[in-house]
Amino acid sequence: MTELRNVEAELTRFRVRLAVVALVVLACFALLGWRLYTLQVLRHDELAERAETNRTAVVPIVPNRGEILDRNGVVLATNYKAYTLEITPSRTGRPLDEVIDAIGQVVEITPRDRRRFKRLQEDSRSFESLPIRTRLSDEEVARFAARRYRFPGVEIKARLFRTYPLGETGAHVVGYIGRINQKEKERIEDSDDAANYRGTDHIGKLGVEASYEPVLHGTTGVEQMETSAGGRAVRRLASHPATPGDSVRLTIDINLQKLVEELYGERRGALVAIDPANGEVLAFVSKPTFDPNLFVEGIDQESWAELNESIDKPLLNRALRGTYPPGSTYKPFMGLAALETGRRAPGTIVMDGGSWTFGGHTFRSGHALGPVDLYRSIVKSSNVYYYQLANDMGVNAIHDFMKPLGFGQITGIDIPGETRGILPSTEWKRTTYRRPEQQKWYAGETISLGIGQGYNNFTMLQLAGATATLAAGGVRHVPHLVQARQDPLTQQFQAVPRPPAQPLGYAPQNVALVRRAMVGVTQEGTSRGVFAGAPYLSGGKTGTAQAVTIGQKGRYNAAKLAEHQRDHSLYIAFAPADAPRIAVAAIVENAGFGAAHAAPLVRRAMDYWLAGLYPSEQDLKAVQRGQASAPIGTPRQAAEMALQRGTAP
Repeated sequence: MTELRNVEAELTRFRVRLAVVALVVLACFALLGWRLYTLQVLRHDELAERAETNRTAVVPIVPNRGEILDRNGVVLATNYKAYTLEITPSRTGRPLDEVIDAIGQVVEITPRDRRRFKRLQEDSRSFESLPIRTRLSDEEVARFAARRYRFPGVEIKARLFRTYPLGETGAHVVGYIGRINQKEKERIEDSDDAANYRGTDHIGKLGVEASYEPVLHGTTGVEQMETSAGGRAVRRLASHPATPGDSVRLTIDINLQKLVEELYGERRGALVAIDPANGEVLAFVSKPTFDPNLFVEGIDQESWAELNESIDKPLLNRALRGTYPPGSTYKPFMGLAALETGRRAPGTIVMDGGSWTFGGHTFRSGHALGPVDLYRSIVKSSNVYYYQLANDMGVNAIHDFMKPLGFGQITGIDIPGETRGILPSTEWKRTTYRRPEQQKWYAGETISLGIGQGYNNFTMLQLAGATATLAAGGVRHVPHLVQARQDPLTQQFQAVPRPPAQPLGYAPQNVALVRRAMVGVTQEGTSRGVFAGAPYLSGGKTGTAQAVTIGQKGRYNAAKLAEHQRDHSLYIAFAPADAPRIAVAAIVENAGFGAAHAAPLVRRAMDYWLAGLYPSEQDLKAVQRGQASAPIGTPRQAAEMALQRGTAP
């Protein structure tokens, strides 16, 4: 009986175990069924898309970058095809270092090539083709082609490279492209253009290349490729071609630009020429300049050190970022301020005895002119007249008048990096300095503002813009460097929209008087010798500005100063006098008197623009040495010296 009960108990336990196991098995099957349902029904679309992604790859097609042309169609930046040696890492079948070492036995592979390749590899996929060597010679192409069978996954391809045919000419305007750095990459990834820059290695870094990057870049195309499990491309499934970038046509006349750069020679300085009728920049010169081709594939350390450490600062765009006291070129604008604010009438006489005393300090002018009115104050460049005028107006009234003319303001020109400069006021001084005694404006500080010294510090772009506004009768245009963009498909040019002109509301008779006085400068004043025999009538004003402050007891003696401490030579001008088509501001750094150095430069630039004359070789060299006045020798015809469309020097 006991044995029967034990058997029944064992049987019961067995049945319980069997039920538990059955429940576990059933639960496992239920779980498996749910998982299958989840994968095949609930997540079907997501997983199908992932599988398709693993099976296919999207490869970007980089667009051709648009060209940059001058106003006459001369090419300033373009692309050319060259052969590159490229590796597709997933197709080599052996370690990359071993492949590169073997390639190096056929064509030269430098350590720099290796470093660049590794950087590219970090930012790309294994099935993408990456350049290990660029710009192969025909001999290198032939040598590798004969051994191509030894290198699976390595191919010779033709790619486009950026080039600047005119080298240093106009480099600060055109700018350059360079490889995208980490900061730029992060900015692109955070922008709406991230997809459009897939596969792009270069971006505009300076000048028009930078400011018109979205226009020049184009639209990236795509190829959809089927890939194997190992990532190897098997076949092309679909393709959407890239759209080339628009070309841009500048307002610059590159022949005028080239001439002015030649006229500067080895000297430092800047010249800006503007069409007063519309704000088009005709020349935008900064000297010394540089070769933008050095930056395209990454500048070498030696060239970078030479450019970056030079005391002449060739990478500094002096026309855009260099700031200088305007010196006596400020006087026509002060004269206009005097008339417009009612502080002076045209016939008001001021006695110029060669000096003026204020607060126990004597401000000297160097020469006594006797009685001067506004006209004579500009023609003969009276300092005393403008010492008194500045004192009568006060710093804030001067500031308020000069601000709409663009002094100490961002002009809005269409390239990046513009410097504001300094147009002083009591508020400016209060917010600029920390110590209370520095924040106070002293009346004596106003006096030198009248002759373009003191805190005044402006760019040549601002000075040229103000001169253009005066030449246009008080109508201000925003200066600009790009005239139109060209559609790569239709080849049609479309004008780039610009802000409307801004009339400043000056009385016509006041503008006419100041302009007439500036014409007097070229006929009977400080630049009469330079403009003798000119085939047009122009208005102008010379200027000499301190590069360093000489102590009150000191006398200026250029021979005793280091070259970089000597006065700057400035000149502003417009022509023809009755209907101006060009307005210019120029500076030759540390060159001294404006009529001796800056004015001859401007004369030759205006001769070219208005009369189609190019200086003789003898005259060109004399200007470069700072030993010229009116042109010497027989001038050449500008048309004979001009760069034509599609040509390089």
